[in-house]
Amino acid sequence: MRAPLILITVADHDEPGDAAPIHLINARYADGVRRAGGIPILMSANASEDQRATAFHIMDGLLLSGGADIDPARYHESVDGAVNVEPARDALEWAALDAADRRGIPVFGICRGLQFLNVHRGGSLLQHVEGQVGAAYPATPALSHPITVQPGTTLAQILGDQRSPLVVNSYHHQAVSPERLAPGLRASALTDSPRGTLVEGLEEPGERFVLGVQCHPERTESSPADLELVWSAFISAARPRQI
Repeated sequence: MRAPLILITVADHDEPGDAAPIHLINARYADGVRRAGGIPILMSANASEDQRATAFHIMDGLLLSGGADIDPARYHESVDGAVNVEPARDALEWAALDAADRRGIPVFGICRGLQFLNVHRGGSLLQHVEGQVGAAYPATPALSHPITVQPGTTLAQILGDQRSPLVVNSYHHQAVSPERLAPGLRASALTDSPRGTLVEGLEEPGERFVLGVQCHPERTESSPADLELVWSAFISAARPRQI
């Protein structure tokens, strides 16, 4: 059985500015896929239509990675805290997620990816939350906070019905609140914040793997070892089945 091909939507390192941090950040997502037994295919918004069509056809799973804010126009709101939006990346990921849905393949969203899943499914975002961002990656130590995994969820099952809070890293200033959670999604992890309760994990009920986490499990130096189980579950769900 071949290893699953995982399309990872990533920030464009050809944009103006220092490309080194973007290369490092993108490499961490690819490393997470490889550790769990998958083959990463990285794609940014500069990919051609032919490249996109080919990747959407051959991917066995889709990883929506972290990055810039989602354009509030995607959830029919004006800018009220969002910064550095990237409409071209929004368009790429919308098309990639549409393709994944048509084919019924697994989807894993990390940070922005969780938020994008929520927006794509009809939810919206808190455009700014104080106290959730520390020093820019890869500066250490990472800001962290506890999350509580909700019993009976897919995430809880993956983590072995984790009952004690997990302490995870925090690199985001936007978030999903329970009130802004999309219809059809359920919260699988929660935390407290200055804006009230926030959704730190979400998922789509059913047999298909569609799951997002707000933290960054690819950054293993600041993530609990338990989160490696999520990578394994994602790649296992994406593994091509023998006929």
